[in-house]
Amino acid sequence: MTPRISIIIPLYNKANVIKQTLVSALNQSFNDFEIIIINDGSTDNSLHVVNSINDNRIHVYTTKNQGVSAARNYGISKAVAEYVAFLDADDIWKPNHLENLNLLQNQFPNCGLYCAAYEKQYKSFSSPAVFNNIPNDENWMGIVTDYFESSFKNSIAWTSAVMVPKEVLKTLNGFDEAITLGAGEDTDLWIRIALQYPVALYNSVSSIHNLKAENRISNSKTHLRNFINLDAYEVFTKNNPSLKRYLDINRFAIGMQYKLTGNDVQAENYFNKINPDSLNRKQRFLMSRNTNTLKLIKQLQYLLRKNKLDFTPFH
Repeated sequence: MTPRISIIIPLYNKANVIKQTLVSALNQSFNDFEIIIINDGSTDNSLHVVNSINDNRIHVYTTKNQGVSAARNYGISKAVAEYVAFLDADDIWKPNHLENLNLLQNQFPNCGLYCAAYEKQYKSFSSPAVFNNIPNDENWMGIVTDYFESSFKNSIAWTSAVMVPKEVLKTLNGFDEAITLGAGEDTDLWIRIALQYPVALYNSVSSIHNLKAENRISNSKTHLRNFINLDAYEVFTKNNPSLKRYLDINRFAIGMQYKLTGNDVQAENYFNKINPDSLNRKQRFLMSRNTNTLKLIKQLQYLLRKNKLDFTPFH
């Protein structure tokens, strides 16, 4: 019998965390699913850990290392279900995650993207994602009126908390494999979906974004990354001011990464395309600081998080 949901887990050198991630997927209250694990050329013990778990819903494929976009796209090609949910190999689902997404889809059957609320887990504390213009009610579910405006603080869609109809993924050709090392391949796909399809959200936290795990893709060196091409979406901003601001907030984020590495030229390439009105006061202040000052502020951010305070320039 064909499962309703295919879960795709890209796996690269996550031997220390993949077991808890996989167990969280297997322990879902909604169990009409298959799990597709793409071992993306792991060189550690990851594959052995996966193979030690015996469950006929798990299907493992090993490929040469080509990056997370290629791994997810390969997983999509192997998926047999009508809906695809993504789970990164170091994140965690609460037991009701798929149940919530399935309920959301039943309530709003014609969407291109189904999202669940999530929380960010640091070493010493967790912090729920904050969405703009979304009712502060964990029981709320509905169509997001303006995906881009609601994503100014945190993105409505986060990879380990979404479900997408497979047909939509096929229509949009999945993740852009030209974007490398976690430099916005997910953001790029969510933009393309949100421009063409309704987006639904269940505002109950059911997924945990693990920011304490070792070897996260986001720790890769900035100069090696091929970032999302935000300029490709400027053509849609003329009649969509919230998209313009959303793009500028992402330009700020990428520019800050370059500035922290001392690459002022690349940082300015991003900053020069930003309408200052798109940014808040904290963002405009940080954009004008030099690299050394930004590094000190970054150290302060780490210190605050150790004391369970989440300083962020995004809200």
